[in-house]
Amino acid sequence: MNAATDNPEIGKTIQTGQVLTNYHDVGSGDPVLLLHGSGPGVSAWANWRLVLQGDLSSGFRLLAPDLAGFGYSKSPADIAYTRQAWLDQIVAFMDALGLERVHVIGNSFGGSMALALAIAHPERVNRMILMGSVGVPFELTHGLDAVWGYEPSIENMQAIMRIFAYDQSLIGDALVKLRYEASVRPGIQEAFSSMFPAPRQRWVDAMAHEEKDIRALPHPTLLIHGRDDKVIPLSTSLTLLDWIDNSQLHVFGRCGHWTQIEHTAAFARQVSGFLNEASSSAA
Repeated sequence: MNAATDNPEIGKTIQTGQVLTNYHDVGSGDPVLLLHGSGPGVSAWANWRLVLQGDLSSGFRLLAPDLAGFGYSKSPADIAYTRQAWLDQIVAFMDALGLERVHVIGNSFGGSMALALAIAHPERVNRMILMGSVGVPFELTHGLDAVWGYEPSIENMQAIMRIFAYDQSLIGDALVKLRYEASVRPGIQEAFSSMFPAPRQRWVDAMAHEEKDIRALPHPTLLIHGRDDKVIPLSTSLTLLDWIDNSQLHVFGRCGHWTQIEHTAAFARQVSGFLNEASSSAA
């Protein structure tokens, strides 16, 4: 936690091109870049807090930045939120920290960004983990339309949290209030509403990559998906399983879009086992 604040969402800061990036850096070992999703009020900490505080940090260096327009990263007022802008920030983040090569875990929207990094800079990615990932064509779901179309209110935030989780007991008043307050911080809703305006199928398409580019990826890839995901359909991971030759898929039953929250320990075991294969093969 940043010594200057008691807000756990605020970590360290580093200049990454035109964006001053807020990020978390915990643990030691091979670097693992964690890329968050695109829900309202999201931040790297909100997305990855249980992972950052868990057992993975004992074997890996976990790096979780707030992408531009999210969390506590600061962007120029005239920035255009595009896949290329986010990719530029990710590459600048790696450069600023001297990270030549990383494992990368992408959640939902962050999965498309993990793919973007691997496609544009394949030499900088070791292994990939894509969780409930965007990045291939699919028909906009009601859940994703609701998430990207969020208008700030406690009731709307509660409804969206309920779409995310299979286990409805996770959606307490405290969580809803926390995410609602995060979504109405100065400038955050303005940025969020500018990213994915209706009609929203075009943004699904804009975050999708060419089939030939995904098929060309050589990286060992672990796909993880919740069977009951109402935001990103399981079919996206089945498509990725088909397109990425060196891939495997683990599906969690009784799980929505929050694998890393609803099945934290099992998720960490899957990730650790998969990433440790890299160390074994290198040895």
